[in-house]
This record gives sequence, C-alpha cells and structure tokens, in this order.
Amino acid sequence: MITEALIARCLRQESKAQFELYKTLHPMMMSICTRYERDRQSAAARMNQGFLKIFQNIAKRRSEVPFTAWASRIMINTVIDDFRLGKDRRAHEVTNEPIDTSTSVEANDYLEHMEAEAFAELLMQVPTMSRNVFNLFAIDGYSHAEISELMGISEGTSKWHVSHARSILRKALASLGETTTIRSTAR
Repeated sequence: MITEALIARCLRQESKAQFELYKTLHPMMMSICTRYERDRQSAAARMNQGFLKIFQNIAKRRSEVPFTAWASRIMINTVIDDFRLGKDRRAHEVTNEPIDTSTSVEANDYLEHMEAEAFAELLMQVPTMSRNVFNLFAIDGYSHAEISELMGISEGTSKWHVSHARSILRKALASLGETTTIRSTAR
C-alpha cells in the first residue's frame, strides 16, 4: 500500500522505501509497459526508465494528485517518448482510408468482457503506431488533442489510428468467433 509516509521516505531517498514502492507499483506499471511494447524485455527496460523518472521527480508531485495516477502518467510518457524517438516518421502518415464505425459498438462490447491477457494478445496484432494511439485513447483515456500533442501527429491521424486498430481488432475477434464455432462443431 502506498502511504504518504512511504512517499516521504522515498523523498528522503531511502533505498528500502524506494524498493517497497517499486514492488507495490510493479504489476501496474509493467501492465502499462506491456500494452505498448511487443516484447517483455523491452517493456521491463521502459518500466525501469519510468521508475527512475518517478524517483527523480517525486518531489515535484502535487499532493492533491493521486500518486498512482501521477506515476502511471510518467510511465506512459516514458514509453511514448521512447517510441517517438525511435520510430520513422512515415508511420505517422494518414491514409485516405475512410473511418468505418458501423461495427465498433459490437467489438467494444465484446472487448469489455474479454480477459486482459487475451485482449493483450489480440492487441499485439495491431501495428505499433495504431496500437499505441489506441492504448492512449481507449485504455488510458487521453483525448485526440492530447494524443496529437504527445505523439506529434494531427488529431485526424489520431482518430484514423484508433479506427484502424478497432478494424484490426474486429477482424481478429471475428476470426476468433469462427475458430470457437469450428471447435464447438468439431466436438
């Protein structure tokens, strides 16, 4: 449990307190990083970078901001900053493909009831840029304007990436449904 006393000890740079905070936040922060990184080793590296930033900036945190929300935001920014620095700008281009929202409601309804691990596997089928924008919008609650600023893309491009990710997820869900149907009729 994260208490103000623990945070105060981290402010004094007590290594035991920092380790306790790390252990407490590790599952949540790792889940954030694995949503954005394809392999676990890269996710762990980003998470460690994020924790370093958390410890370096803990004195700058405003006390009215919940600690886990503040730490999550730092972790997301760390992963996105690394992505932005390492990727080719061509991944940011907008295509003229129209946005199809006709079946997004059914896909969203199904995704709400899906197990987190199964969803994470499906999400890995989405190209990196679209997956990252989708994560920021649909999971982490950023607006298209915030994503635009964070990722250095237009709001229209942000919307396109969310739509593109949903389209890929819909197709994956449809094939999952077909596989389930085939398995149940084969028995």
